[in-house]
Amino acid sequence: MPIHIERHTSPALFPPPGYSHAVVSRGGATVWSAGGVPLDADGVLVGPGDLTAQTEQVLANLDVALADAGARPEDVVRTTVYVVTTEREDLGVVWDAVQASGLARAASTLLGVALLGYEGQLVEIEATAVV
Repeated sequence: MPIHIERHTSPALFPPPGYSHAVVSRGGATVWSAGGVPLDADGVLVGPGDLTAQTEQVLANLDVALADAGARPEDVVRTTVYVVTTEREDLGVVWDAVQASGLARAASTLLGVALLGYEGQLVEIEATAVV
């Protein structure tokens, strides 16, 4: 069965800034990623204190993890983006980087949180893809 992904933006809802309100997948297998973190291949935190650098590293790591599972960024149907912040502006910085990536059209949730797993970690992103 061929894979078919439909991205829906409902005209009855407020237009989302770049993501889809809902995504339907038909056929294929589902790939769930662990939360992508801003560590390099040696386990060193990339971009301490820098939201953009950390987001770009997380996105690069997710690209690798997805590829290893046979998925591409355009196969992603849902993301959850976690940002250590209480400031809406910080959420926007991370969101801009996500929107510049191949994950932009997924159904997405953006959250400000108090703490993530690694010392100095500011960003984590989970992705679900259909292949």
